[in-house]
Amino acid sequence: MKHAHLLCLALALAGCARTAHLGRPPELTSPRQTEEFQAMINPPLDLPVDSGRPEASASLWAGTQSSLISDRRAAIRGDILTVAIEIDDRAEISNSSGRSRAARERASIPQLMGIPQRLAGELPDGASFEDLADASASSSYKGSGNISRRDKLTLRVAATVIDRLPNGTLHIQGTQEVRVNNELRELTVSGFVRPGDIDRNNEIAYDRIAGARISYGGRGQITDVQQPRYGQQIADILLPY
Repeated sequence: MKHAHLLCLALALAGCARTAHLGRPPELTSPRQTEEFQAMINPPLDLPVDSGRPEASASLWAGTQSSLISDRRAAIRGDILTVAIEIDDRAEISNSSGRSRAARERASIPQLMGIPQRLAGELPDGASFEDLADASASSSYKGSGNISRRDKLTLRVAATVIDRLPNGTLHIQGTQEVRVNNELRELTVSGFVRPGDIDRNNEIAYDRIAGARISYGGRGQITDVQQPRYGQQIADILLPY
């Protein structure tokens, strides 16, 4: 009974979460609650080389990113770069297999030093050593499969360097939320990039991101009605057929 009460409570809490945007569009996530924002407000304590010279702030050749000759590409924690996502993948796989087998075995003892003839009278009606054993077997199998899939996605999102690994590799993460009417579209990108793969425009292609994790989905009224109810999901797990 206790477990039943806990299950009912869990279902009730899940139902309350679904009613959070009842009659209103889903809320956007505050940018200040993301790990990207934390990386921007807590940069590393690396001071510029000319920080001890007051006249360095007025020089056009200072080592800061505001300098005319500085490298504008993301390099340290808190820097921002653009990730270009252009996925156009297609996969087509088709295979078939077949197997068949037939076997037949027959055994008889018509002559064996007169023993079959002596024992013929002891056998039940219809039995004979002429047809001692006769067996046959056959089996067949045929299978086929076909896979056809195409994924196409073209997006651009700004990502933030949230960490710089000891070997110089940058850990980046980017999120984007767009709300249209009562539907919220979410895009999340994360992974590891080499600083040398970032081009002069401070951009990097998705296929140069190691361990890339790209998620494009949403939440809202349309997404909600496309999902099966919790009871149906539980039934799909418990029912063996």
